[in-house]
Amino acid sequence: MSTDPYKIKGQLFDIGPRFSDLSYIGEGAYGMVISAFDHHRNERVAIKKITPFEHQTYCQRTYREIRILSRLDHENIIPLYDVFTTAKFEDMKEVYIVEKYMETDLYKLLKVQQLSQEHTCYFLYQILRGLKFIHSANVLHRDLKPSNILLNRMCDLRICDFGLARIADPQCDQAGILTEYVATRWYRAPEIMLTSKVYTKAIDLWSVGCILAEMYSNRVLFPGKHYIEQLKMIIEVLGSPHQEDLNAINNTKARMYLEQLPKRPKIPWQQLFPFADPKGLDLLDRLLCFLPSRRINVDDALAHPYLAQYYDPSDEVCSIFCPLNSLTPLHPYRLPLL
Repeated sequence: MSTDPYKIKGQLFDIGPRFSDLSYIGEGAYGMVISAFDHHRNERVAIKKITPFEHQTYCQRTYREIRILSRLDHENIIPLYDVFTTAKFEDMKEVYIVEKYMETDLYKLLKVQQLSQEHTCYFLYQILRGLKFIHSANVLHRDLKPSNILLNRMCDLRICDFGLARIADPQCDQAGILTEYVATRWYRAPEIMLTSKVYTKAIDLWSVGCILAEMYSNRVLFPGKHYIEQLKMIIEVLGSPHQEDLNAINNTKARMYLEQLPKRPKIPWQQLFPFADPKGLDLLDRLLCFLPSRRINVDDALAHPYLAQYYDPSDEVCSIFCPLNSLTPLHPYRLPLL
């Protein structure tokens, strides 16, 4: 096997003879992702090539993702297999992250396929099951969106991309810590856009609600082009915030802006998604509450009647401190292959 660097779409992958049969998957702001056959593991894997040393933010995000993923071991979270750099320290300009290979993601799937009610329900269950583990480890993901939900043909689902994740420490003053860019705008909770300085786990539940709505319709629920339009779209669907919700906003300018907007009635979810399961719409309503303190938490969401066919508290493990042998396997629910 060759030890020369591989070239994929103009980018060199200096990964040595351990990997072969490279194939392009995609790329983003932080680097390119390929799949390859790993001769050490004897399986196909995903390899993310990033160049974190070009910018401090990239470096911090890479370190954060590696550190958190190395401690989150769960069936609905992408496993971190390996991290390595080029052989020579003086040539170390990129980092390679090796993860489990998943055939597609929810974003790509929704571009080409309308999900059945069964798939929507089962995917939501797995998202919440993974999120329960994340939250029980006191971690906020902060960037849940369809492209960060990986899938395979067996309908197994794994949450990925922890580059924006943070430890949620209620004993710590978070002002100034949680203020960087958080979540793709379309899936961003309103309290983030209203300059809240303390984020809670509720921001992830809002994102889950946006993902559920997208699974129902194959359309982004709140596709705002900027903050102002994003907030207006949210209010057009949820209706104008109640005074109690407005009083909870600690930013005076943001509160005054919302108060001067024309009053809007709430649009019934059944009107937006006429073919959706009514129980699913009830859960959607509880996920997309304007006030974070009213938003359903992950444990209650898993126990919602919509997910009754999958709900099993003994199989929804908590925290990074659980013994590995307590991670019981997912039940082999039989769904049509994608």
